[in-house]
Amino acid sequence: FNPGTGLAYVNTMQLGNTYEPRPPKDYKAGQPSGPGSVKRTPLFVDPNKRGFLKAIDPMTGKTKWEAAFKSPNYGSTMTTAGGLVFTGVMTGEFEAYDADNGKKLWSFQTSSGILGQPITWEMNGKQYVTVLSGIGGVYALRAGDPNLKNVPAGASLWTFELFQGK
Repeated sequence: FNPGTGLAYVNTMQLGNTYEPRPPKDYKAGQPSGPGSVKRTPLFVDPNKRGFLKAIDPMTGKTKWEAAFKSPNYGSTMTTAGGLVFTGVMTGEFEAYDADNGKKLWSFQTSSGILGQPITWEMNGKQYVTVLSGIGGVYALRAGDPNLKNVPAGASLWTFELFQGK
C-alpha cells in the first residue's frame, strides 16, 4: 500500500479450473459434504495474460491500472515514496512501474525467475532496492507453463541503486 497514491499494488492471476462436485448420493444429512474435485489443469482466460500487476483502490476494490504478464507472478510488490512500484516476474525480469499510471519505467533480466519480496534500504545517503532471483514453487515446477520452460534454476541476489534525478 502506498499512502501517497492511496492504492494497493498486488500480483494477481486470472484463471479457472473445471470443478466437479460430489454426486448427491454421497451427501449425508448432518455430515460435512467434503470437497469436490478439480478435474483439469488450470484454464486461463487468455493464455498470453496469465498474471497481472494491479493497482487497486482498497476503499472500492476497483482496479486503477494493470500490467499483464504471460505467466503469473508469485513474487511480491514494493512501492516507494518516490512513486515507484517494483515487482519480479517468473521469467526473470525485475521491473519498476509508475505508481500513478502503471507505465513500465525500467526492466532488468536476472538470471532466473523471481518469486521473492523486493526490499529497499539506505546506506550513506543512497537508496537501494534488492531482490532474490531463483525460480521454484508448485506452479513453476508442475503447471507446464510454456513461458517457464527455459527459465534456468539457480539463486542470486540483485541490488540496484535508485537515483534521485529530475
